[in-house]
Amino acid sequence: MVIPPPVRAVRIINYLKPYVLKMHFTNKYVTAQVIHTPTATVASSASSQEKALRSSLEIKRDVAAAAKIGKILAERLLLKDIPAVSVHLKREQKYHGKVKAVIDSMREAGVKLI
Repeated sequence: MVIPPPVRAVRIINYLKPYVLKMHFTNKYVTAQVIHTPTATVASSASSQEKALRSSLEIKRDVAAAAKIGKILAERLLLKDIPAVSVHLKREQKYHGKVKAVIDSMREAGVKLI
């Protein structure tokens, strides 16, 4: 038996932000992705693990790599006609260092952050 997901009230859906930016940093790599929350799918993503980016990045985990990932992600979002994204920071993430580099480079590339 298949149980359908619960239907959210119309007034709640109006206030939800459809596209959310989530970032993940490890000791080796930087990853950022934008998730479409109503369908729970990944709209776009960028990572320093990608084969095309490995040769262009000298160090794959520093602030410069994070800025490059933010710029690439913003370009991919603009190609898909996604002009605005809300930012979701984990509790331990502060607006400093790599997080700031990703967000600022996306802002400079033309994506509005809510």
